[in-house]
Amino acid sequence: MARDELQQAADSLHHAAEAVQNDEARERLRNQADQFESLATAERGPDHGKLARHEHILTEIAEAETAAAEQIEAALDSIRAYRETVEGV
Repeated sequence: MARDELQQAADSLHHAAEAVQNDEARERLRNQADQFESLATAERGPDHGKLARHEHILTEIAEAETAAAEQIEAALDSIRAYRETVEGV
């Protein structure tokens, strides 16, 4: 089952990775993008806790890498949109 919002987040994070100069930040963003690509097609979607951890990591990166902040914020918007569909907390 495809989760379009999570795929959109992955796409935004790939674009964000291209925008940063810092190798470590680029690798972290690529890692996050890869994880969201996997979550988008996984049998079960992520829970609120997992999504919150990703949001925290991405917010941290966005604060340090202003060149990619817009793309990271787009990814966060997609994650939040998906999160509204998740039952629970």
